[in-house]
Amino acid sequence: MDIFQQTETLLKEANETVIANADELEKFRIRFLGSKNVLKDVFAEIKNVPNERKKEFGQLVNSVKQAAEEKFNVLQEKFQNNSDASAEAIDLTLPGDVTTLGARHPIQLVKNQIIDIFKRLGFAVQEDREIEDDWHNFTALNMPEDHPARDMQDTFFVNINPDVVLRTHTSSVQVRTMENQKPPIRILSPGRVFRNETISARSHCFFHQVEGLYIDENVSFADLLQTLDFFVKELFGKDTKIKLRPSYFPFTEPSAEVDVTCFICGGKGCNVCKYSGWVEILGCGMVDPKVLENCNIDTKKYSGFAFGMGVERITMLKYQIKDIRLLSENDTRFLEQFKSAL
Repeated sequence: MDIFQQTETLLKEANETVIANADELEKFRIRFLGSKNVLKDVFAEIKNVPNERKKEFGQLVNSVKQAAEEKFNVLQEKFQNNSDASAEAIDLTLPGDVTTLGARHPIQLVKNQIIDIFKRLGFAVQEDREIEDDWHNFTALNMPEDHPARDMQDTFFVNINPDVVLRTHTSSVQVRTMENQKPPIRILSPGRVFRNETISARSHCFFHQVEGLYIDENVSFADLLQTLDFFVKELFGKDTKIKLRPSYFPFTEPSAEVDVTCFICGGKGCNVCKYSGWVEILGCGMVDPKVLENCNIDTKKYSGFAFGMGVERITMLKYQIKDIRLLSENDTRFLEQFKSAL
């Protein structure tokens, strides 16, 4: 067999060889395209080919190489696609994966309940920034720089600018609303607040509040009492009673603390209410005219009331949680207990 016949045989082999899998394809690659492929020995015989046929011979060798390369590329892509499809195939005979259901956080559960109740009374949710300036967090709320009430709230100040603080209450949202919206105003401002306190079972350096504000003509303390009475009955049950105790807040006058009959013992006395039959849940009062004036609201025409509550406190009372730190540690063993409350 001369060199031309030998090369044509290789061309036929390259075109007609049946390759069934990736292993056979690799053997094909080594034979025709590897570093020691058969074409190298064949091409070395070009020196024995007559000069007038050297070009013809070179073209024939190239045809073998091109046929081998084309076949290799096509089959390589085919086997790769088959491999990917096999890897992604779903075996319908396998048992299904167990899906673990999550649960809403108890703070979120309680906050949603509070918001839902006040929405039914016409309160709109208003949220704003957690990093505040001194004016909106203190001064506009009737707490000038020398006011002793500032000592009631241990504040996180930003060192590079002492006029910037982490808000200590969501009352700052109410100030911004009063500055930018004309009465009537009826808003609820839920959110996270910060205070520089020692972390313990009863206190934390951050917690959540929900504060309400209602400003309109002829708003009275009776309106506040009726609003809060409706709220506690919806949240804790229709048999819940309400009691107001005189208190002090710089931004309301008169001010009061709100107690409700213990929803654990029904007012009979237990360790939750310290055997008094009452538990404190929030603070409230009529908005101080000075606060309204700071926000350019006509105090001769408008009046209003405000209230605020700590969501953690109500959550701990409602679910009898004894350590506030459990609410921020993300321990799934603790959180899974609230799945039934979804």
